[in-house]
Amino acid sequence: MARNHARMFAEVDMDFRLFATVFSTIFIAELGDKTQLATLLYASDASHPKWTIFAASAAALVLTSALGVLAGSVIAEQVNPKLIRWVAGFGFIAVGVWVLLSHE
Repeated sequence: MARNHARMFAEVDMDFRLFATVFSTIFIAELGDKTQLATLLYASDASHPKWTIFAASAAALVLTSALGVLAGSVIAEQVNPKLIRWVAGFGFIAVGVWVLLSHE
């Protein structure tokens, strides 16, 4: 199993359509979320070096993304990927409906 994960990160071929899809999905999902707001909070303090905040927040996002890829590949070995897509899709729809219906 560990060998499969090492091979996954060693892939050289780049699917640019997949890259664009993943990039745009994650970019839109991250706009205005808690991570961005926390980064904004740190950056609003004039005494904090902006490059340090950028590097730390970027490193944290890279690490959480790597954990997501690893967890997704492990889960996909145990659960049908089609079921995962359905559950994820339903989850996104449910969150969207919840946001639209919330009265704040």
